[in-house]
This record gives sequence, C-alpha cells and structure tokens, in this order.
Amino acid sequence: MVNENAKVRSRSVFDLEGMPSIGRAFPLGIQHVLAMIVGNITPAIIIAGIVGLSTGDATLLVQSAMFIAGIATLIQLYPIALGSSSYRIGSGLPVIMGVSFAYIPPLIAIGSQYGIAAILGAQMVGGIVAIIVGIFIKPIRKYFPPMVAGTVVFTIGLSLYPVAVNYMAGGIGQASYGSYTNWLVAIVTLLVVLFCNQFAKGYAKLASILVGILVGYVIAIPLNLVDFTPIAEASWFALPRPLHFGIEFYPSAILTMAIMYVVNSVQAVGDLSATTVGGMGREITDKELSGGIIGNGASSFFASFFGGLPTATYSQNVGIVSMTKVISKFVLALAAGVILLAGFVPKVGALMTTIPYSVLGGATITVFALITMTGIKLIIQDELSTRNITIVGLAVALGIGISQVPESLELFPNWFMMIFGSSAVVISAIVVFTLNIVLPKKTIDQETKEREKMEKEMEVEGS
Repeated sequence: MVNENAKVRSRSVFDLEGMPSIGRAFPLGIQHVLAMIVGNITPAIIIAGIVGLSTGDATLLVQSAMFIAGIATLIQLYPIALGSSSYRIGSGLPVIMGVSFAYIPPLIAIGSQYGIAAILGAQMVGGIVAIIVGIFIKPIRKYFPPMVAGTVVFTIGLSLYPVAVNYMAGGIGQASYGSYTNWLVAIVTLLVVLFCNQFAKGYAKLASILVGILVGYVIAIPLNLVDFTPIAEASWFALPRPLHFGIEFYPSAILTMAIMYVVNSVQAVGDLSATTVGGMGREITDKELSGGIIGNGASSFFASFFGGLPTATYSQNVGIVSMTKVISKFVLALAAGVILLAGFVPKVGALMTTIPYSVLGGATITVFALITMTGIKLIIQDELSTRNITIVGLAVALGIGISQVPESLELFPNWFMMIFGSSAVVISAIVVFTLNIVLPKKTIDQETKEREKMEKEMEVEGS
C-alpha cells in the first residue's frame, strides 16, 4: 500500500519531484511558455533597435534570449552542486527564467552610448556581483524578513498592472491600440480564464490560462488580429553564435549594472519566496535562496558570451505556480525544453509571437493580481505594527509614485534617473530594506505600552 501511494505521489503535478505523463504535463508547461514568451523577446527587440543592429543580428539577439532563458530555467530546476561545498548553482524550485524588463532602462542608456558589446561586458561583471550576493545571502538574509520580501513582490504585482492593461488594449504603439475589438478579445479571454479557474474541474481548471489563450486566439483570427507573417519569414534552424557581438568594459556601465544586479537579487528573494509560499505553502530555505541567486548570476555571466541579455525570475510564472499549485519540476522542464527549442528553431518562437497582445493581457492580468496578493500574504506574516505598516506603506508609495512621475527626477544625473526613475521595484526595495534596518524594532505590544505610558504622562501634566 505504501509503494502504491508513493507511485501516485511521484506522478502528481502537485509534487515537486512528480513525474506526470507527457500528455498531462506538456499543456501545463506550455502555458508557462505562453506567459513568458513575449516578455522574453521584447527586451531583445527593443535593444536591437536602440543600438541599430541589422535584421540578421536582431534575429540572433531574439534567438539568444530564448536559448539563454531555457538554459537558465533548467539550471534553476536541476541545480549544479559545487563539489563538497554547501553552495550550488540553482534553487531547485519550480521557476521560469527569462530576460528581464527591469534591466531595459540601463541597457538602453548603456547601448545608446557604448553599444551592444558594452552591455554584454557590464552584464558579465553584474553576473559575478549576483553570484557574490548569493554566496553571502545566508548571513544577510535576516535583513530580508517576509515584510521586506513581501513589499518587493507586492510592488512587482502593482507595477505589472499597466503592462497587462496596455496588452489588453492591443499593445502600445499598435495602430489598433484601444480599439473595441482588442478590448472584446481581452475581456472574453479574461472571462474564460476566470470561468475555468473558478467553475471548471480537473485539467481545465489547472490549465485555465492556456484555455483562455486558446479561446482568445481562435476568436482573434477572424477579427484580423493575428499576423502569420513572422512564421513565414523565420528560418527553420539556427545556432547561437558565441562572442558574435563582442564584449567591452566601461566603468560607468559596469557600476550601473552592478547596482541593478544587487536590486534584482532582492527581487529574486521576493519571487523565490512567493514561489514557496504561494505554490508550496512554506518558507524558502537558505540553500534554495542562495542557489537561486547564484544560478541567476551564473546564467547572466554565461549569457554574455552568446548575446543573451540579463535574466531574472519571471513573476508572471510565479503567479501561475501560486494559482495552480502545479509545482512539478518536470512540467517546468518541458516548458524550458520548448523555450530552448525556440532558441534553435526560430519558427517556434515566431508562432508564439503571433498571439495578439489583447489575448495575452486578458489571460495574464489575473496572474499579476495574484502576484500582488502573494506579496500581501508575505507582508502579513510579520506583525502589522505601526512601524511595519509605515515602512511598507512608504516604500510602496515612493516606488509607485516616483515611477509614475519620472519627470520629477529630470534635474538629477542621467544615471540616477536611469536607475531610480523607471522602476518602482528598485525604489521600493531600497526604501523597505533601509528603513527596516534603521528604524528601531517595535512589536504591537510594545507600541501599545508606549501609548499607554504617553497617555498617563499627559494625564499627570494635565492635572
């Protein structure tokens, strides 16, 4: 009887080491691919335009983004032990890695001034910085309690809302942006996701996002929202080219990227914590956290040789894990395999990019909402004392507020605006981290006693 139960558990999608059938696992993995595909290739397309790459080199940069995302994800799923040391490369958690939007502002600034080779050189050093942070995360983890990590996750969720809404409207810069057609497709997609998630059972419930995307995609075809041209233009097979773009080092570029990698490591604390809390119902271990950050640093270092841009954990995929509770590494490994395949077969990635923005927006806005709520779950694990409420509230207010009014920093140096004026997550992470260290620790009980003491003193003075 024990062996039979073990067999059932080993094939469960809700078991970290579960090995479900391909037929059951593959569709669940595909919805992870669909959630990250556009976000993964878009930064590469943006940077290619900024630095003026040729069409062939731009295609190669996009291809490298897929290749590196697949490698980075596999490293996280199946960590590499570092000999007899207690450290490892990779977290061993069900996370998806990809090129991060958080790096776009500094990448644009570096690329505009120095070119693509300088981006890759700064990224190489930044990867080393992340590895160092990962090695020392255990002694400094006390500075990242649930309140701090939760604030970062909460801000990530809030900052993703405009992305989802812009997608629902058709994508910024698109001729049909804000049209009735886009909103119709987005809302239908959203309603399908909600219906499957709340009323369906079995597979339809687990794959609610995939079902929503498929329905939205089918509806979008007769409405002329799907363009199949990228599939026809993409080649069938292409290999990544090591050092094709070269590598150059500039101190200002390196400093900027080093800061971004430290901040991204804080985001990784939030994403990895959200994965274990939301998907597995437990706190993350020091070994998992250290390995995850080291893995991200190693992936970025490796990526710089192939033209792959900086990677990070994907919050939308963390949201999918939290929503579905599907944590089988095998499911995510299949997703990584498809992503990696797209790095060698450009037509695969091209097919996925034909999904209209409105469909992606309608399918992912619930995921972004869940990320926000996961952040709240983390925050309330600590006492909601006046001190803690003040820290969290101020961090979110400054992060979201400044990022929505970037012109408020226009008199500051460009590098300052580049880092602090475009990312709510950066500001919130720095504020919550700093205030949690600087402000004296006070429990709710201590604050209550302090107020009672003040009240008695005021009564004595009044008499």
